Amino acid sequence: MPNYFKALVDADDEPIVICDVNHIIVYMNPTAVKRYAKRGGAKLIDKSIFDCHNAHSKEIILSVFEKFLNDPTLNKVYTYTKNWDNEDTDVYIVALRDSAGTLISYYEKHESRLHEKA
Repeated sequence: MPNYFKALVDADDEPIVICDVNHIIVYMNPTAVKRYAKRGGAKLIDKSIFDCHNAHSKEIILSVFEKFLNDPTLNKVYTYTKNWDNEDTDVYIVALRDSAGTLISYYEKHESRLHEKA
């Protein structure tokens, strides 16, 4: 069977960075590799997500991760909005769970909104 899930993530035009429960980057879609090229791009895979985040971001990630562990119904948390190239980008952390609801991974998901051009 084709790997539909990888194809879905790779087709997303927003960066997706997937981490395991030990906070190690296990996958970056092509958009993430390109977006984070100055920080190492694909070389970030197999490294801690905290190697490329500041202390404040680390606090946020750990806080959301703890919420995911304590609430198996919680699967998406908004973290902040950033402006890139005249786009507001909402950044979320999303839980990935197995069929029993156990947290097995998480990822950073961006959702961009283009500004209106008058």
